[in-house]
Amino acid sequence: MTSYRRLGKSGLTVSTVGLGCNNLGRANTATESQEATDAVVNAAIDAGITLFDVADTYGREPGLSETMLGKALGGRRGDVVLATKFGMDAKGANGPDFGARGSRRYIMQAVEASLRRLGTDWIDLYQFHTPDPLTPIDETLAALDTLVRSGKVRYIGHSNRSGWQIAQAEYVARELGTSRFISSQNHYNLLDRRAELEVTPAAEEFGLGVLPYFPLANGLLTGKYSPGHAPEGSRLSHTRTAMVDEADWDQLGKYSVFAKERGLTEIEVAFSWLAAQPSVASVIAGATRPEQVRQNAEAASWTPTPEDLAALDDIFPAVPKVALF
Repeated sequence: MTSYRRLGKSGLTVSTVGLGCNNLGRANTATESQEATDAVVNAAIDAGITLFDVADTYGREPGLSETMLGKALGGRRGDVVLATKFGMDAKGANGPDFGARGSRRYIMQAVEASLRRLGTDWIDLYQFHTPDPLTPIDETLAALDTLVRSGKVRYIGHSNRSGWQIAQAEYVARELGTSRFISSQNHYNLLDRRAELEVTPAAEEFGLGVLPYFPLANGLLTGKYSPGHAPEGSRLSHTRTAMVDEADWDQLGKYSVFAKERGLTEIEVAFSWLAAQPSVASVIAGATRPEQVRQNAEAASWTPTPEDLAALDDIFPAVPKVALF
């Protein structure tokens, strides 16, 4: 059964599994069409998913995923937490950026473009997609605070930031008295636990909710792959194909045995392990078919015991922490 959590220490409540919308309008996917996108979005809402995560760069061309998501939501817009991102190269979809995508000028352009494409008056969670080395974080925070105060944005979050950048943004927001980031979206799964070195400790310290993306490691944690073989039509059959060849199949074999011994699917283990981490609020998972959405919505319902977590640590060891003194 779908469950719900607060996003960090904010008052925003989200479903424990969210829908990643990067496949909407994406070439060579089942959701390239509006009809298929409508089916996936409606299946997600019907399954209890409330968090929909998109970005202004997603789609066959930048902005298309936002446009298609907005159309699919239609009259159900008020039933969901709509999250989008700015800050990566939108190739002119938001107007010229001059490489400074965290600037006040660009943010004001980007939010208006996203609101227009999404067909909404407000964005529930507006996320800074990647750090901008050209713009001071105080300028970015001040601009985002203006959007929150205007009502165009309800909450702000960030993505792909390191521990020191998370801490910097927190303390600058406190100093300026602006709205603070409430979430951190990062690459995090059993096969890649580097987020535990800096990101998750910083998130716990500052009360941010972590939103892991790639929870299934591009499909390697689904149990559908085997040495030298990727299922036809799967992501790794046509992109990042080297991941299949380079995978540790002994490790993944032990993982499959772990799941079977507990009567679980590999997907249920992967999602539930992430959901058991203290800082994680919602697991962001993409889908291209309604049945995938329904499966994902229920996948984080297993509660691992301390013994289960220890066994998974044995299979997928945490990245060693390096002493600084």
